[in-house]
Order: sequence, then C-alpha cells, then structure tokens
Amino acid sequence: MRKVLIIGAGGIGSFLTPLLDKVGLYDISIADPDRVEKKNLPYQNFRHPEVGQNKAQVMAERYGDSVNFSSPYPILTEKQLSGYDLVVCCVDNLGLRKTLYKSKVKWLDLRAQGRNCAMVSYKADPAMYDSLLAGDSSRSFSCQGDSWDGSTKGVHFMQVAIAGIGAQWIQRWFNDEEVPDFRMVNV
Repeated sequence: MRKVLIIGAGGIGSFLTPLLDKVGLYDISIADPDRVEKKNLPYQNFRHPEVGQNKAQVMAERYGDSVNFSSPYPILTEKQLSGYDLVVCCVDNLGLRKTLYKSKVKWLDLRAQGRNCAMVSYKADPAMYDSLLAGDSSRSFSCQGDSWDGSTKGVHFMQVAIAGIGAQWIQRWFNDEEVPDFRMVNV
C-alpha cells in the first residue's frame, strides 16, 4: 500500500479522501485538529449529524479500512511529515505550507479560494516559493474566499475541482507517469 498523509480534512481533504479510498491503493492517514461546524456543511463533505466531531476522525470512521485518523493536533514540524510516500497539504495555513515546502519529503499542495484553485508539487521551481508563500503566516485562506457571506447562494466548488485534479496527480505520480509541477485554474 502507498502511504499518504492528508493534512486537512475540510474543504479539499474531505473530497480528496473518498476519491483515493475508492481505488483501494492507498494507506491514508489524515491529520486535522478542526471540528465540523454548521458553517462547513454547504461546501465540505460532511453531514448534520457530524457537527461537533473532529473532521479527520469523521473521515476515518466513514471510510474505514484504508483511512486512519492520524492526529487531532496540528502538524507543526518536519518530523511529523516523515514516514509517508507522499504528504498532501489541504489546509488554509501558510505556516504549515512553509514547513512543508522546506522539508525533504515528497509533497503536493492543493489550494482553493473562491473561483480559483491551484496545485503545487515538490517538483516546482523553488524560485516560485516566495510568491506562493507570501503573506501573514497566521492568516487563513478559506475555500470560499474573503467575500463569502455564509449563504448557500454564494458557495464556490473549486475545492472539489482541485481534489479531483489532486487525486489524478497522485494516481499518475504513483504510477511513475509524468505529472505537472504546478497548475492553476480559474473559473
């Protein structure tokens, strides 16, 4: 089994997990300290009865055999990233991304915000990192963007698109096929 750590079980990770689980090729560990909130329901892969539960734990319980609950604590160090064939970043946190980008592990960073999404891999030119990691490390970048008013009318679905693109990248990468180092999509 291919060992994959998914960091973040929210907007992107909650859709990526079932895609990888369906093919049965991955031993998936999920780390996310967040709990499901009612405001997550319109754009994350959770249901009303799961409100209040840990997001990673919900994914592990839902998908069973191939999905493991890794940690209710945030990933803060490179040591926590070791032991996996691939680490997939699905969080809205620049601090974690900075740790990941500086690490020696193989990684894939999936991002979504509003009508945009992007995929960056460890294969990307490190000269790009400064622009990709610019900004306040404590700032959160929600999948819904800064202008979302919380209504279902304005929900964006780019997090679902990037989860699908990421799952395809992961399949191809593990099959030793050529994969892009960076992609950006705007709708």
